Amino acid sequence: MKPTRRPARIAWQRRTATLLGAMLTAVIAAATAATAQTVYVSNERGNTVTVIDLGADGGNGRAVAQWAVGKRPRGITLTRDGATLLVAASADNAVEMRNPANGALVATLPSGADPEQFFASYDGSLLFAANEDNAAVTAIDLKTRRVAWQVPVGDEPEGVAQSPDGKWLLVTSEEDNTVAWIDLATRAVVHETETDARPRHVEFTADGAQVWVAAEMAGTVHVVDVATREVVDTIHFAPPGIPDYKVMPCGIRFTPDGRTAIVALGRADAVAFVDVQSRRISGYVPVGERPWHLAILPDGSRAVVANGASDTVSVIDIATRRVVGTIAAGAGPWGVAIGK
Repeated sequence: MKPTRRPARIAWQRRTATLLGAMLTAVIAAATAATAQTVYVSNERGNTVTVIDLGADGGNGRAVAQWAVGKRPRGITLTRDGATLLVAASADNAVEMRNPANGALVATLPSGADPEQFFASYDGSLLFAANEDNAAVTAIDLKTRRVAWQVPVGDEPEGVAQSPDGKWLLVTSEEDNTVAWIDLATRAVVHETETDARPRHVEFTADGAQVWVAAEMAGTVHVVDVATREVVDTIHFAPPGIPDYKVMPCGIRFTPDGRTAIVALGRADAVAFVDVQSRRISGYVPVGERPWHLAILPDGSRAVVANGASDTVSVIDIATRRVVGTIAAGAGPWGVAIGK
């Protein structure tokens, strides 16, 4: 009579089950990590940055920290490698470099007077800051932590963005109603595009063929052809039940697929969804009071909107176009940055 192999089979089954369980745990952990996302919100009136975990609370988010920062923080972004959080402390005339894990101050960068919005260069070497009080844009060397150069632009500059090909730096002038085109090879303003009243933000499409400009006081967004540097279309907004004077476009972001623009409409207390190809408005989503700026997650699933007058952040499910989370922030949420 041959000896039974049952104990061996049982042991093999147990080892297999253990291995499969470990693999399943790893898959679940990876999926959780993929949905987890850290969001940083600058609070203009509170002199703080709110840290939000979008991987918690069912993915709709919760605030996990609030860091004290410099005075009147507005612009906020991460360096291209994600290693450092940059915060424009406008009233301190400085940009703070902070550890994104714990908020610790790493260094303070010279930025020119009253930095408001800024843009990290695509090559990761420079930070371009719009200086509202002295009509200039300042390029800060992130390695040496010194001012690399400065170029005069129109009065009250705010919006700033580099073209995807690295050729142009665009800066809006709220007072002059223009967008300055700076040739980065020569560091000279070579053209100015006229806009409607009070341009606040400028955003390139991913292919670099267009740039969209939000004119806050006019309630419009211009579409500018980069090849000609001329306005080719102007988008007007009419959220249901909202008077025209409350429509004040500011932040603009494009979804990762490039098909949709989401525009924060200020005192209209809503954001607009715009089809990029047709430039037609496809819908409005009510959010908190006076949304300033927003950011879109890299997977295109959600948008995070800073509501400056209600001290909250709205999380929008882009597919369903509805608010799935409202999170308390600090006083006067202004800018939004998505962690790496």
